Amino acid sequence: MDDDISRRYTQERETMQRVFASLSVKKTKYSGEFFEMAHNYYNDSYYFFKKGDVTRAFEAIVISWSYIDAGLKLGMFSLPQELHTFFTQG
Repeated sequence: MDDDISRRYTQERETMQRVFASLSVKKTKYSGEFFEMAHNYYNDSYYFFKKGDVTRAFEAIVISWSYIDAGLKLGMFSLPQELHTFFTQG
């Protein structure tokens, strides 16, 4: 099972690398905090992965993704259209 989680984590990390490279943060009351939390969880995920804790690594990358998704919904962030497919619509 760890191999499946590890493979999935690697895929998610690659996607999130693209997201962070293209993300624009708008100036809103909490956008900086949302970005910081998303980026911290993203960094934490790699820390856990390097230590061999793939479950926590996967959890952290999903939390990072969730902050970006919420920030997009709240108008705090923007992304190129081709990356919107990785996030909920609406």
